[in-house]
Parts: sequence; C-alpha cells; structure tokens
Amino acid sequence: MAATKSPAPYALIGDPSAAASPLVFDSPHSWRDWPADGTPTSAPASAVKTSWDAFVDELWAEALDGSAPLLAARFHRAYIDANRPRDDIDPALLAAPWPGPLNPGPTSRRGMGLIRRLALPGVPMYTHLLSVEDVSGRIERCYDPYHAKLAALVEAAHARFGMSVHVDCHSMKSTGNAMNVDSGAARPDIVVSDLEGRSADPFLVRWIAASLGSLGYRVQINHPYRGEELVRRHGRPASGRHSVQIEINRALYMDEARFMRHAGAARLVRDLASFVRQLAAGLSAEFLPRLQAPLDSPPQQE
Repeated sequence: MAATKSPAPYALIGDPSAAASPLVFDSPHSWRDWPADGTPTSAPASAVKTSWDAFVDELWAEALDGSAPLLAARFHRAYIDANRPRDDIDPALLAAPWPGPLNPGPTSRRGMGLIRRLALPGVPMYTHLLSVEDVSGRIERCYDPYHAKLAALVEAAHARFGMSVHVDCHSMKSTGNAMNVDSGAARPDIVVSDLEGRSADPFLVRWIAASLGSLGYRVQINHPYRGEELVRRHGRPASGRHSVQIEINRALYMDEARFMRHAGAARLVRDLASFVRQLAAGLSAEFLPRLQAPLDSPPQQE
C-alpha cells in the first residue's frame, strides 16, 4: 500500500456556487493511501485495501460532472473513519486513558470504530497500543476539518435553496464478512439508507430507491446498512435537511480481487448521471410539495 502525504484532509470537486440544486455529495472512504507520517499499520496491505471504498469518488465525480459539489476524504478510512461518531473509540486500542468520555458502539466492538482495530476478521491493524496523542491528532488533522467542510456545504445549500439533500456515497463488498451484520450473505446492487426513516423524508428515500431500481438495479432500503454518523449529522427532515447513504456493490464496477475497474464502471457512471439528473429535476419548486405524498410510481428511465 502506497504512503503519501496529502496537503489537505479533503478535496472539493465542483463549484458549490454553480450548483443548480440543493444536492451535496460526499465520499468519506475513497482515499486509498496511508499517510506517510501516520503510525504504521502491521496489517498486510492487501487486507487494509479491502476497507477502501474503491473508486467511489471517481465514479460519482464523473457522474456529477460538476453539477453538484462532491467532498472527498483524503485520508484512509482505516486510519480514521469520518463516518463514525467522534467518541466511538475502542479503549482497548489506547495505551493510556482517554481524557474524556468514550462511547464505543456496535461497529467499534466489531473492530470498525473511529480508529479501526481489525483490517479483516482476525487480522489486527496494530500489534501495539496507540497513544492518546496519536488518536487525538488524527481527529484534529483529518476528522474535524472534514466534518466542518461538509457542514458548511450542507448549510450553504440549505441557505440558498431552502432545503438540502446530502448524499453520502459508499461501496460495499459483494458478500458480507464476519465483521458485518450480514456475514456470508450476497448483497443487492445498491442499498439506500436513512437511519430507519430518521435522516430523510420517507417519500424522498422511496423515490431514490425507485429511481435506481428503474435503471435495472436491485435496491434495498436500510439493509444491511442503515446509515451512520454522516447522515445522522446532516439529516433533519423536519428542518428541510435530508440525508441518505448510498452503498454500491463493488462487483458492479470492479474486480474485487484485483482492485481494478472493469467494463461495468462505464455503465454505472452513465446510470448514476441519469439518476442525478432525475433527482435534481425532481428537487424543483413543483416537486417540493410532494415530499409528504405517497410514491405513485417509479420514475421513468431517461
């Protein structure tokens, strides 16, 4: 696994001031390289690489083509995970007591908290404990700036359009492993998540799932993924702030063993571009009153 020193913890792709809709996208797990000055991991590079949301920022950037802003992390998600609560730290990783309260959640107990403990089932990330200074430094250099920038983008969209629709972009293995809630299960093409109805208007979530389904994809809602910290922070539908997580099955666009894009990536980009156009068109003045109405029929493919 290559080690590079990134000048910033994120890249902003697209000009938010040029956006014609309240859409804001982010890709928190698509940076593949370990920081050159970061604490080395003892896990094999091949194991660490499986946690990478391979090419997700590239695929969405190609599909968006500048029509909406895309914030992409420039730190490896196994180094620190922007999609976990700030206090979701496993105390078993620390060489000394944390100076504040900790709240390790279910993902942390499975080895995938704010600081990843396992690269794969039975494959530890480190053979030594981490210092408090190491972990707090990762939070200050990577986690906090990423969240601050995304919050500013969402707030700007809301101020400009009177609402915001945040799309948190991810990829998933085609089959869950022992660290997942669906271990051994084959996964659908796409999972749309909204924290079981709490981070976005239900009509909007059903509309998104139907739109992607109309393009020929097998879509599930909230299983096996229900959404995490990023949609929790930016999803307050009662205030016109909607947030959904979209997970794409890696087998659709890449060779999972070789970590290489295959011919399916071109079709996926075209379909995502069509989906974004439909969604942006729907988020117009005439669409907004329908957010509380039942979904009559799936949107038609272009």
